[in-house]
Amino acid sequence: MARYLVAPWPSVLHFHLIFLFSMSILSLQPEICLSNSMGNVTDRISLLEFKAKIVSDPFGILSSWNDSVNFCQWQGVICGLKHHRVVSLNLHGLSLSGTISSYTGNLTFLRVLNLSDNKFYGEIPQEVGRLFRLRHFYLKNNTLGGQIPINISFCSELRVISLAINRLVGEIPAELGSLKKLVALLLGSNNLTGKIPHSVGNLSSLQGFFVTYNHMEGNIPNELGRITSLTQLGMGVNNLVGSIPSTLYNISSIVALSFTENQLHGRLPANIGLTLPNLQIFQIGGNQFHGSIRDSLTNASQLEIFDIASNRFTGQVPINLGDLNGLQRLNLERNFLGNNSSQDLAFITSLLNCSNLQKLYLADNNFGGVLPSTIANMSTLGDLGLGINQISGRIPADIGKLVNLYRLGMEENHFSGSIPISFGKLQKLQILSLHTNMLSGQIPQSLGIPELQLPACPKQKKHKKSPIAIILPTIFSSVVLFMTITSLTVFYWRKSKKSRKNPPSSPFILDKLLRISYKELLQATQGFSSENLLGQGSFSSVYKGSLDLRGEKIVAVKVFNLQQHEASKSFIAECRALGNIRHRNLVKVLTYCSSIDFKGNDFKALVLDFMANGSLEMWLHPKEDGNNWSRNLNLLQRLRVAIDLSFALHYLHDLCETPIIHQDCQATFSLDNDMIAHVGDFGLARLLSKTTNTSSQGQTSSIGIKGTIGYMPPEYGIGSEATKDGDVYSFGIILLEIFTGRRPTDEVFTDGLNLHNFVRSKLPGQVMQVLDPKLIATGEVGAKEIVEGKEGDDGQTEIEENNFDVENLKSPGSNMQIVVSVLKIGLACSAEQPGDRMNMRDVTRKLNIITEAFFRARTL
Repeated sequence: MARYLVAPWPSVLHFHLIFLFSMSILSLQPEICLSNSMGNVTDRISLLEFKAKIVSDPFGILSSWNDSVNFCQWQGVICGLKHHRVVSLNLHGLSLSGTISSYTGNLTFLRVLNLSDNKFYGEIPQEVGRLFRLRHFYLKNNTLGGQIPINISFCSELRVISLAINRLVGEIPAELGSLKKLVALLLGSNNLTGKIPHSVGNLSSLQGFFVTYNHMEGNIPNELGRITSLTQLGMGVNNLVGSIPSTLYNISSIVALSFTENQLHGRLPANIGLTLPNLQIFQIGGNQFHGSIRDSLTNASQLEIFDIASNRFTGQVPINLGDLNGLQRLNLERNFLGNNSSQDLAFITSLLNCSNLQKLYLADNNFGGVLPSTIANMSTLGDLGLGINQISGRIPADIGKLVNLYRLGMEENHFSGSIPISFGKLQKLQILSLHTNMLSGQIPQSLGIPELQLPACPKQKKHKKSPIAIILPTIFSSVVLFMTITSLTVFYWRKSKKSRKNPPSSPFILDKLLRISYKELLQATQGFSSENLLGQGSFSSVYKGSLDLRGEKIVAVKVFNLQQHEASKSFIAECRALGNIRHRNLVKVLTYCSSIDFKGNDFKALVLDFMANGSLEMWLHPKEDGNNWSRNLNLLQRLRVAIDLSFALHYLHDLCETPIIHQDCQATFSLDNDMIAHVGDFGLARLLSKTTNTSSQGQTSSIGIKGTIGYMPPEYGIGSEATKDGDVYSFGIILLEIFTGRRPTDEVFTDGLNLHNFVRSKLPGQVMQVLDPKLIATGEVGAKEIVEGKEGDDGQTEIEENNFDVENLKSPGSNMQIVVSVLKIGLACSAEQPGDRMNMRDVTRKLNIITEAFFRARTL
């Protein structure tokens, strides 16, 4: 019995053990399910907390984030297949506004966080340091402030950090140097300060590092030379000093280097082309480098952009530069290159081998000798700058072969002889600058636009320089116009044959214009119908009309109210001002009428080009109950208006035979069918003596107040004479108005606060507070910057070379910097003291530089 009782024990025990093991297995299963369930709940709650911090969702993107569907199906959310946890949150470019929730740090399975190109503000939460699986961290192009969180260094799997185009402050955390897998560190266009940490040299996987457009200072760390994987390095527009570490020149993988606009110095290494064989972009403009351009450079056979402008380079340019077959842009301007010798320009012939060369800038050096005729065979050139040198001889007769040329600068040289007839073949030419040479002859009528009927250059005596410059309005399609708007300059220089001692004859000769009768104008305007009334001023009314001027043409008829005592003087002033001037940004006089009406009263009127898009005022301040309420100017259009108006005033002040002060800029700006701005209404205009900056017609205006309240300079209020400085002040106020959307007479400007002080107090850090809300609404304040990382099957980050922040190297930065730069010009123009203001020549030059930068960022 005992054996019986004992015998089955192993079986019972075996069964019991199997039962206990089975139950333990079953008991574990709910814990696994519970773990997954809790993780899912955590992710869902974190996403809802993220949504709760969004204050604006104009496209309703987050409306899908509700209980009707699983959170893994919410827009922008991707979950892993195994655990159903959030692995990617991508809300890029959706105009979301708000702060970033600290609950984002609970999405611990997250590998991709992309909130770029939105309107997030506030600080980056420290809790992102919990995202230990995170590989791609994109927050570029927002308005985030505060410091870069040190806790990011805990995210050891990071491949890409993109925080560019924000308002981040403080120093770059040295702790970031621990991120051994980091491939791209993109911090450009912020307000970062301090020195570049030496620990960056520990980022052994780094390929791209950009801190462009910050306030970095100190030296470039030598430790960067340890990063043998480095391909692109951008440090332009900072306050860096010292020299470029020699170790950087030994990293053969480097494709692009940019150190523009710092305080760096030194020489280029003699073997630069040998040690950097893969170099494609090299930009060190705006520093203090010196020495010669190295012959070895041609060993960098892939070089596309070589920009050393505004340095102190000397000597001859290597004659073998033509070996750089892929060269697209060569910028050597503003150095001390050349020896004013016959061999200075010998290198140009070799450039014939550069079949992709589009831009060649050699201006403001010491190049002498004759311009090689072979330059006419560089058919790909679109922009050629040779001005401010010592180049002599004739302009090559075949220069017209440069059929793609849209700008040609040859000013301030010693060119002589006749202007080549072949210029007439340059149908794409927008800017031609020939002034301050010894040229003669007739400017080809077919240049750019045949309909312009440009007059011939005046005949010159031998050895006397004649300022000649032509700039032609565009006939390109809208796409090409968008790309070349920086070239829309139109002015015509000519030298007076008369002695300055002799008073100028009346510049307005009525017989030069077709005269029209009162009856024709009456019919053209349907009896000066109120329905055709476009606007009224103190001395005139403007009507829309239709006239047969070599074909039916819509015109603007400006009728002077001669019952007003000063109206006749206004007519004479406008005639004097408009008679001999011609510029694409001035309203053109088509014909006139000086007669009597059917009641026997004197009648005077000017017939002007009709501006189809109305006044600038209409666009900046649309009326809510008007048809133009939906009108808005985008950033490009505002830049175009600004530079158009500066061109016009620069022409009036500096390029006319008799300089002209406008005196009432604000009331006269209008836009044609192509949105090109024009200046009109010269009723208060004054002609200046060529030897002074004062009016030739007396100390004060004879037609009441000299301008419009709010736009007049302070000195006019105490009876000062009209000056160019007064126009500059008005232009500055208008420039601020264009970008802020605020009139200087806005009711908020009280107790000593004015538009100038309001803008000045907010620059640069609080510029968003002064910008026109309609401009912000376009979403353009902030430019596209670099890079989306791409993860391969092996989990490694790949960087596409053509998409990897080449824009940072070819452009000056974001649209925000563009706007701030323009506002600073507005402030400089509207300074209280006349002597502190800019002149229109410098204003035009700087606006042109800004506009070129705007387009380079979008076309290269």
